[in-house]
Amino acid sequence: MSIRIALSAAAMTVVMTQAASAAMVTFTNATLWNGFTVAQGGSVATETFNSYNGFYLNGLTGNAGGIQWTASAPGELYAGSGFMSTNSPEALLTFNLSPSVQGVAGNFFATDANFNILPAIIGVQLADGSAYVGYAASAADFVGFYSTGAAISSISVSVAGNLPAGSNFATVDNLYFAVPAPGALALIGVAGIIGGSRKRR
Repeated sequence: MSIRIALSAAAMTVVMTQAASAAMVTFTNATLWNGFTVAQGGSVATETFNSYNGFYLNGLTGNAGGIQWTASAPGELYAGSGFMSTNSPEALLTFNLSPSVQGVAGNFFATDANFNILPAIIGVQLADGSAYVGYAASAADFVGFYSTGAAISSISVSVAGNLPAGSNFATVDNLYFAVPAPGALALIGVAGIIGGSRKRR
């Protein structure tokens, strides 16, 4: 099946919303998000978080495919089992991106203090207000965004409506970035010149 046919068939499984000046496409299927990203002329870079373990202060940075992410959360950060999480229950986990990207995605879910996965309602939101709220029950649950307009500068994940309170931690695995072709990266650079508690310690 060609990408064009696959993307046409996928039209029923994606959501288009208007937010700020961008048309935002929201995906809950990793294969469709990847295919859409490649069809736009980009490639996908992945941060697995496999090299992180233990407690981290806010401002933790990493790099995947030339995209730098900076993580923060009220109460700081905690990593383990290949996951990046908050150190405090029910805290908002935010990743700021530099440079901004056209697409960002990941596996978003809730864990307990020992990184056991908990079924939960999760919220995923971008800086422009675009958002997804849904149910996550495994580390394979996926949410992705692609902007056909303004670039995406941050993504945040929260846990909502999951009981008991005080035991649910927003957690991310495999954060994905839509990386533009090298020529497009050069244009972004020129445009920039011309013209952003877990008690386990």
